[in-house]
Amino acid sequence: MTQRTIGDPEVALLADIAAAIEPDYSSDLAEWRASPFGWMKSRQPSRRVGTIFEQLVAGWCAAKGFSVAAAPNSQSDRVIGGLRAEIKGSTLWAGGGFKFQQIRDQDYDVVICLGLRPFDAQCWVIPKEALMAHPEGVAPQHRGRAGRDTAWLGFDADAPPQWLSEWGGRLSDAYRVLRRLADAGR
Repeated sequence: MTQRTIGDPEVALLADIAAAIEPDYSSDLAEWRASPFGWMKSRQPSRRVGTIFEQLVAGWCAAKGFSVAAAPNSQSDRVIGGLRAEIKGSTLWAGGGFKFQQIRDQDYDVVICLGLRPFDAQCWVIPKEALMAHPEGVAPQHRGRAGRDTAWLGFDADAPPQWLSEWGGRLSDAYRVLRRLADAGR
């Protein structure tokens, strides 16, 4: 492999400084390197990460016996077990929390939130009305007039808000919630 060299001495100085401070930041990623989910943290654009989470959830739901179909429009991501589902994903943030972003008031029945740790996963299947009934957990994602249409659900991964316990936690819990909601024909 040919090693690239930096010809500009100012860029070389900046690269040396970057190498010196890298350990301060890459320690957060160390645990992810051995993780089966680690590749998702490797410089994937956010839109692609969203697509990856959609594929993970769709694949998991199909493997668990749910019908999975493309959404009829851009108001949701998939139709799972007859429910229009908006899929949100988060890996652990530096402080140990999940942030499920870009939540909008659109035409869907449930939001499926999949949170990934290096060697664990948590999941919640939240009916839209339950999510919208808890504004203390869903905060505006952006400031100003333009930011009113998007929100995020953020919390400590080790201490999710109590109201979420009804809607999942472990993957097996989320499966039971999704099965119950799908069977009820929400």
